[in-house]
Amino acid sequence: MAEQDFAIVERVFRRCVKTSAKVERLWTGARWTEGPAWFEALQSLVFSDIPNDRLLRFDATTGQAGVLRQGQERFTNGNTVDRQGRLVSCEHGTRQVTRTEPDGTITVLASRFEAKRLNSPNDVVVKSDGTIWFTDPSYGIDSDYEGLKADGELGGDYVFRLDPRDGTLRVVADDFVRPNGLAFSPDERTLYVADSGATAIDEGPHHLRAFDVRDDGSLGGGGVIAICEAGVYDGFRLDTEGRIWTSAADGVHCLAPDGTLLGKVLVPERVANLCFAGHRRNWLLVTATSSLYGVRLAVNGAKTY
Repeated sequence: MAEQDFAIVERVFRRCVKTSAKVERLWTGARWTEGPAWFEALQSLVFSDIPNDRLLRFDATTGQAGVLRQGQERFTNGNTVDRQGRLVSCEHGTRQVTRTEPDGTITVLASRFEAKRLNSPNDVVVKSDGTIWFTDPSYGIDSDYEGLKADGELGGDYVFRLDPRDGTLRVVADDFVRPNGLAFSPDERTLYVADSGATAIDEGPHHLRAFDVRDDGSLGGGGVIAICEAGVYDGFRLDTEGRIWTSAADGVHCLAPDGTLLGKVLVPERVANLCFAGHRRNWLLVTATSSLYGVRLAVNGAKTY
């Protein structure tokens, strides 16, 4: 029974899903999937298999997945698409944020802050003004599993804002243990950032914070709006009504804009990240441990870049 794929916590969640829909496994064969980015023109999803150091491409027209790029010790994690339709990626191995150009060449967008190497850029989102916002925890340098073991140089794990027009890189939040997934509200007045610090220290944070985005690109506020009840929050996206669809150990949690848990999409593997796909952005594609899953929803994802 497909309803078993959902957990209804608040009645309003029934309007967000169709309990006759089913969570489908679309592909499997990875060690740790991450970083889904949807390319509408190609009807394809690009996503990462971090420990295997490869980018994968799932073709929605054929249902097949293959290797897009492999090796080079990049250990790519988060991916997104900019306003020009180019792939922007966070690379653990190179400790860089990069952009893949239409001809396949790779442009380095950020690698150092104040002459010090970044830790291991993790997740990334592009604002409508073209600025690139990314988190930089140390997961990729903690061991050789998802990157290359090394000492950190920054002295902390930060959230950054990059203006590619002049290359200006600045810290916009510096009080995280392990900043992880991030996304803007549909009106871009709020930036949500997950802290998965519980994976690094005992009794560490496993929550979601909400920041006010000021006109000058700085952040205010930053209060905790939700605490994950199953593992930690990792990657997430928002729908057009501002609801937050976030990864967790038992599936995808749907939160109201104020952080109230509305319901869950239950997934049989630990979820790392997700994105909205398809012509109407009502196809939720989920990267979870070894596999890629999909489920059709009754809501539409907010346009992201």
